[in-house]
Amino acid sequence: MSDTMTMTDAEILEQIKSEIAENRVFLYLKGTPDAPRCGFSNQVVQILNIAGAEFGSRDVLADPRIREVLSAHSDWPTIPQLFVDGALVGGCDITTEMYQSGELQELLGSK
Repeated sequence: MSDTMTMTDAEILEQIKSEIAENRVFLYLKGTPDAPRCGFSNQVVQILNIAGAEFGSRDVLADPRIREVLSAHSDWPTIPQLFVDGALVGGCDITTEMYQSGELQELLGSK
């Protein structure tokens, strides 16, 4: 993952598309999986860890344009954003509901 500060918005979009395509499970969050910087991001990280999912991630706080370009691309305004198999699953509420129902574990193949 490269430093976005020297990238154009178009290059950031290409990086986002690449991250989503190259990782079966990818999470855009505030902070890092080891040090989430918001409760919603922390909750999704904990759910993924409990489910045993291997996932890539990107800290949207590193450059505000990441969040702007990501939200325009996904048409989802909030962070975190979880992608599985190239498709947006959703944010914290949807991920939590899917986990509680067992649907997330089925999607991840961890059930």
